[in-house]
Amino acid sequence: MRLIQHKREAYWFYRFLSLGYDDWVNPLFWTPAMRSAALEAARLDRRDLSVLDAGAGTGFTTEGIVASVDAAHVTMLDQSPHQLARAARRPLLAGVRRLLGDAEALPFGDDAFDRYVSAGSIEYWPDPQRGIAEAFRVLRPGGVATVVGPVRPAGRVARFLADLWMLFPTVSDYRTWFERAGFEDVRVVPVAPD
Repeated sequence: MRLIQHKREAYWFYRFLSLGYDDWVNPLFWTPAMRSAALEAARLDRRDLSVLDAGAGTGFTTEGIVASVDAAHVTMLDQSPHQLARAARRPLLAGVRRLLGDAEALPFGDDAFDRYVSAGSIEYWPDPQRGIAEAFRVLRPGGVATVVGPVRPAGRVARFLADLWMLFPTVSDYRTWFERAGFEDVRVVPVAPD
């Protein structure tokens, strides 16, 4: 369990980080080009798809989703009221449903969505397997899940620092979590800042 993998600590971390998240964090780690590449894997190929953005934060990824899907069919879920409050300020997200909730205990019935997207959230989940199983549960048959998260750094010092901070899974971890949850045709697509 890493420092920010505890929900209480993550809540306070994002209470303050939300103030500068879009200006300081996204430009370094989650760029518009990365978002576009990742969302291609989500197959957002119809305006009427029902889409869940789990761990939606300030809505940066959600803005990419509503470029392809009607906002009225998109639900944002995040455990941070502060991040969701920042998202409410984005004009493109005016028609999106915003809910406070936990990606590891989704407040939806089975087969509720056509697509599941989660970007920059899995690294904070105490139990990623449970979160991926929840994604599988809420997807309709034939649905697509896209999870964007970091991978373990190669360098020893970077790995040590990363391991203190939050979860940096291996590619193998991601594949295992998805397969155990019941997903088929699991693909890993690398995206990185320019």
